[in-house]
Amino acid sequence: MTKPIVKVSLRKNARIGIGSHKNERRIPKGVIHVQASFNNTIVTVTDVRGRVVSWASAGTSGFRGTRKGTPYAAQAAAFNAIRSVIEQGMRRAEVLIKGPGLGRDAALRAIRRSGILLSFVRDVTPMPHNGCRPPKKRRV
Repeated sequence: MTKPIVKVSLRKNARIGIGSHKNERRIPKGVIHVQASFNNTIVTVTDVRGRVVSWASAGTSGFRGTRKGTPYAAQAAAFNAIRSVIEQGMRRAEVLIKGPGLGRDAALRAIRRSGILLSFVRDVTPMPHNGCRPPKKRRV
């Protein structure tokens, strides 16, 4: 019975010694987008050109069902999104908050506690200028 041939240098094993290419990018300033709906909160961190660096949501933070819409879930999502960009050297950021959800204030509080200096906080919730036509009156 012959012995199986063992591959000595697989590509993924060879790359380990070189170093991780993902964290080499240094980002001194960025933009933190918080989208807070009633069912979930999504926190996205981008650089100033708009390229996504890190993101997290209440769902990826381990919350399921109705708990995804809670302020605590939004706080955990903001912390998870910011943790990786602090390691990449982010010191200053702008915050854009969108949506009517409960996680708005909790996510902003978590961002402030993280140690990142905020240049401004802006609410970019879309507001209708007389919007869509409402549905017809309900007849019972």
